[in-house]
Amino acid sequence: MRIALCQMTASTDPKQNLAEVQDHVRHAAREGARLAVLPEAAMVRFGASLGAVAEPLDGPWAEGVRAVARETGVTVIAGMFTPAADGRVANTLLATGPGVEESYDKIHLYDAFGFRESDTVAAGSRVVTIDVDGVRVGLATCYDLRFPELFRAHADAGATVSVLPASWGAGPGKRAQWDLLVRARALDATVWVAAVDQSAPDPEADPEAPTKTPSGVGNSALIGPDGTVRAQLGAAPDLLVGEVDAEEALRVRRAVAVLDNRRL
Repeated sequence: MRIALCQMTASTDPKQNLAEVQDHVRHAAREGARLAVLPEAAMVRFGASLGAVAEPLDGPWAEGVRAVARETGVTVIAGMFTPAADGRVANTLLATGPGVEESYDKIHLYDAFGFRESDTVAAGSRVVTIDVDGVRVGLATCYDLRFPELFRAHADAGATVSVLPASWGAGPGKRAQWDLLVRARALDATVWVAAVDQSAPDPEADPEAPTKTPSGVGNSALIGPDGTVRAQLGAAPDLLVGEVDAEEALRVRRAVAVLDNRRL
């Protein structure tokens, strides 16, 4: 399956961001991608008033994503915010395309490094997978990357690919942690990992310098099920298109049967 990792920098304007999402999906389609993955918070960047812009899954922003998925025939995964029952919002991935209509609410909230996502975001609880051209794909978001059990749950549900839209926070050691963790999760679950970060707001800025909100450091990457980096972007907005082979994941599982050998 051909997959596109669409690295962008979201603004505070959902309409502007929707137009950029649509442009990325059209570009992905021209490159032959069957799945286009956009970052977490593609709808609006962190630091904006999330409650003021959150929309339901049948709202205009999601409908705009569905429209470009129908236009191109590409399945699209994009990060948005939806209203939650308690007045907060959910950090939601919309997955839509041919035969696909699903959503995932981020389970692990970023209450770390001085940021408290749970103050404004309600946690999800459901493991979600989708099928794209016969390939099962698990959905995860940003801070979920630090929790290997979710990626193993994807594999247990039949996934050979996990996608990880993110808006990774800058700061001391954070870029190195991103590079380490995306490879580790592939090895933990013997899955392909397509990790799609927001591009850095200033690609020339020092990624070691912390920011007030998690705004992205770029370096989106496609990781093989053996933990090797197959392709990776830099800090600036860009598009990466690569092939994921479900059979390769199965071959790696036969060679390194970490899923079968679990005792806990």
